[in-house]
Amino acid sequence: MNSNAESTLRHNVASFGTLSRRRLLQGAGAALALPWLEGMGQHVLASEPERPITRFAALFMPNGVRSDKWTPEGQGSDYTLSPTLTPLQDFRDDLLVLTNLWNQASNVGDGHYVKTSGFLTCTTINKSLGIDLNCNGVSMDQVAAGLVAHQTPIPSLELGIDPVSIGVDTNVGYTRVYGSHIAWAGPTSPLAKEINPRLVFERLFRASKPRTGSSHADRRLLDRVLDDAKQLQQQLSSADRQRMDEYLQSVRTLEQRLERTEQAAVPWQPKAPLDVASEPPEEAPDQHEQHVQLMMDMIALAFQTDTTRVCTFMFGNAVSGRNFSFLDGVKGGHHDTSHHQNDEDKLRQYQLINQWHVQQYAYLLQKLKDMPEGDATVLDHSMILFGSGLRDGNSHSPRNLPILVAGKANGRLATGQHLTYDRDTPLANLYLSMLDAFGCSEARFADSTQRLPGVLA
Repeated sequence: MNSNAESTLRHNVASFGTLSRRRLLQGAGAALALPWLEGMGQHVLASEPERPITRFAALFMPNGVRSDKWTPEGQGSDYTLSPTLTPLQDFRDDLLVLTNLWNQASNVGDGHYVKTSGFLTCTTINKSLGIDLNCNGVSMDQVAAGLVAHQTPIPSLELGIDPVSIGVDTNVGYTRVYGSHIAWAGPTSPLAKEINPRLVFERLFRASKPRTGSSHADRRLLDRVLDDAKQLQQQLSSADRQRMDEYLQSVRTLEQRLERTEQAAVPWQPKAPLDVASEPPEEAPDQHEQHVQLMMDMIALAFQTDTTRVCTFMFGNAVSGRNFSFLDGVKGGHHDTSHHQNDEDKLRQYQLINQWHVQQYAYLLQKLKDMPEGDATVLDHSMILFGSGLRDGNSHSPRNLPILVAGKANGRLATGQHLTYDRDTPLANLYLSMLDAFGCSEARFADSTQRLPGVLA
């Protein structure tokens, strides 16, 4: 595997004259995505005192919700779940339903792309056709990951169902790439998501079965890849040099992980065995529900084994046209149905699609709740965000976003409540509170003004 990775990059360098810049850079990126890189965090620092482990996941649903079927009745702990949220009845005491939060920074530009890439950053992305991507921030999941990156083999896990969309949406003048990412390591660094459950499992499995003596070999190969990439950089245009700079920055992050590996005193050990019997099929399933639930299984497995403590998942890219005719009573695609124009039949179908997504959220919560950990469960030690970057797919408004959080985060979250705030309360206030619960001592996040009252226990 190591020789294949090295050969791939060397072949790209040697073939510079016959490859397009785009293909060349994709090839270089592919070389650094091969499995040998995943071993670089297998032996992590263990000198810190034992602390309760908190996990964080964010599940993103595209295209908003049917508003009149979303919000619960009642306030505080005295509330009744709405029709769309009924699949969460068994998790009522583990749940926070949050009303009147908005993402002001996404109240510009187009209907979807700004609200997708800005969902976890609470920043305004640059309008771009694809060359100068910039979200102008770091997503909150990556702030959390930065705190615990040295404690697990995989600092964070980015998952989804749809591959990256390419090209320009000429209706709004944005590259579709923006609609494919919610996790950003930096303003110009969207994190690629894995869409094949089998490959996710293999990453987790490799992390749980570290190879003796692999660190030195990985260091030598990484040095060679860096040398070749730097030589390649000298032959690129200024625009592609900028992209290569971002690529090299990611490599430097891997160098730092490898340095921690070499300095580690005690090897990391999974908190639960990784059973090969749970390995997904080689190809991602064609059935959407099965595909999604396999991804939920991988999130649960990653948290149970402590292979990572931070994960994001996209049910679909922005403007997802996923056909939901597999649901009784639904015919047609998600995006088209969300543009209901107050047609009662489309609204009915829209609500069924929303409810299906909530059911998948409940599926993950049940998996985590069924995993004992000490005198509690993995769900008790987690906080699982669910939401969309817009309220109503017909109006594209980022006001009163549909936002849920489940799990007590080791007792840090005051769950079992429906909390209603003043109109246009910053979504970033919730993220600041969740970062606090995760253990991050951030004074602010994006446009936050304070920690969200009532959320922290």
